[in-house]
Amino acid sequence: MVVPRLTGVVDRRLLVNYRLDAAVARSWVPAPLRPQLVNGSAVAGICLLRLTDLRPAGLPAVIGVRSENVAHRIAVEWDDETGRRTGVYIPRRDSGSRLNVLAGGRLFPGPHGSADFEVDESPERLRVAVQTEEGAGASADVAVRVTDELRGSALFANVNDASEFFRGGSVGWSPNRAHTILNGIELRTDAWHVEPTEIESVRSSFYEGGGVPAGSATIDCVLLMRRVPVTWVDAGRITPELAAQPA
Repeated sequence: MVVPRLTGVVDRRLLVNYRLDAAVARSWVPAPLRPQLVNGSAVAGICLLRLTDLRPAGLPAVIGVRSENVAHRIAVEWDDETGRRTGVYIPRRDSGSRLNVLAGGRLFPGPHGSADFEVDESPERLRVAVQTEEGAGASADVAVRVTDELRGSALFANVNDASEFFRGGSVGWSPNRAHTILNGIELRTDAWHVEPTEIESVRSSFYEGGGVPAGSATIDCVLLMRRVPVTWVDAGRITPELAAQPA
């Protein structure tokens, strides 16, 4: 599958980050990818993403679509002819958009399941809840307040460290329906900006035993991106050595 060049706006992106046991992460990620470790832990999480004006590059924004989406992901690294690379492995994607569900795995990497979203937000506070329709293993409910600095993270010293870590992971790898190919897509932007938040509450059925073993994941921090124009481009394909996948 060759991904068409797409453009749009990340209207809101909550990056909900967990410290995941490294051994569990290794069983999750198919070679030649491997978990990217920070202070001995893998960095896994949930991306709660609202896209607006999404469309093929070169077409006017007026025809773009809006959607709420969720992706479960883990930071990874791999080697190619240029050396060590970093990105994310995304075993599961779900969307509130029927178009995204139909296009997932066809025009955009990774099959997409259907999900319902509940969103309550203001400039200072956000809550996003998602319930997936195909299995209960990926439901989540996250509430945060925007703050001025990152506090309490064991992964990152400050928001600048966190921002650079995730900016470096701009390539996402998603398996096809048969798990025989990983399709890559790269996010590009000249307006990258991350805000720290204070966690009010986080619930994730995936990280509380629904997708990884209970007790292997610990919530670390939640970061926020808002109103960032982006472009996605095809990043190629990898033939994986199949690994065990979370349910």
